[in-house]
Amino acid sequence: MATEFETRTTSHFDRVPKKLAKQHPQLANQYASIIPILQADPHNRTGRHPIKKLEGVPPGEGQYRIRARRFRFRYDIEGQTVFLKACSLRREDTY
Repeated sequence: MATEFETRTTSHFDRVPKKLAKQHPQLANQYASIIPILQADPHNRTGRHPIKKLEGVPPGEGQYRIRARRFRFRYDIEGQTVFLKACSLRREDTY
């Protein structure tokens, strides 16, 4: 059986989604959809999740990113704890 990871948020992370949620009500559902993934496989060892380890990002600044539709969540992993650091919205004209 896989080891469960605990997920925690930082104070910065807690502020940003509140602002985004006012204009993007779907954010709550997208956030809820990533939590089980981060609790089960934050390193993406299975290769089944839209998770990327970011290059050149030092520990503590969100070394990993998970996509949930237009939203990007950055996080760090320390032991068995996942710390959500940032939430952002990808612009529609990016691609």
